[in-house]
Amino acid sequence: MKIALVGYGKMGHMIEECARSCGHEIAVTVDVAADDASAKVPAGDYEAVARAVKSSGAEGIIEFSHPSAVMGNIKALLPLGIPVVVGTTGWNDRHQEVSDFAASCGGTIMTSSNFSIGVNMLYKIIDEAVKIMEPFSEYDISTWEMHHNQKADSPSGTALEIAKHILANTGRKTEIVTEEFHEKPKPEQLHVSSTRCGAVPGTHTVFFDSAADTIEITHRARSRAGFAMGAVHALERLCNGVKNGNLVKGRLYGMSDLR
Repeated sequence: MKIALVGYGKMGHMIEECARSCGHEIAVTVDVAADDASAKVPAGDYEAVARAVKSSGAEGIIEFSHPSAVMGNIKALLPLGIPVVVGTTGWNDRHQEVSDFAASCGGTIMTSSNFSIGVNMLYKIIDEAVKIMEPFSEYDISTWEMHHNQKADSPSGTALEIAKHILANTGRKTEIVTEEFHEKPKPEQLHVSSTRCGAVPGTHTVFFDSAADTIEITHRARSRAGFAMGAVHALERLCNGVKNGNLVKGRLYGMSDLR
């Protein structure tokens, strides 16, 4: 498959390596700053992004850019009719808008807060752990994440997805709180805290804490390779799903839709 990479920073380079190792061809790399991108475009010129992708003959697109650019890229790329996988986070509150736009233009898009197999297994483990702990009200629940100091959004999309899994499986937590507290937290509030430091690829922990003990469930990424390979496999499955009719065009898909 000929793949267009929109965003050619550290993740873009890693995705390129993984895609080539899977036998794919990189049709074009698009970026606003990377001097080694095959198509360097002005910041904010989303039509230039679309033109570079269209002229490359790409059959699939992987977008890993920046939270400030992701919506512009999505709205420029979807009308091309080429399946798009978006790994950029920071736009959770606009998923419905993108879903509506995909339906209106017939574009096919898939997104996930995290493409790694390990993290998607973590979601399943958390689902079961929260159900198991639900009868034991003496255990409070919270979640924490840590990433490198170059990450532009906080909390991470993965942390917010973990929080959603917690809320879906307990009646004791009904509200996600990501900002600092200025008063004692309410029992129904689930605190999602963040740390930015050094070069940490990504660590996510869920705590079940009581006066007697603490249970921690942690996923610790060692590198970006898991995220990158997961994004490549997601694009493969998205394109194959559309081609064989298992997935329809004009929709926003998540990882669970590709199983």
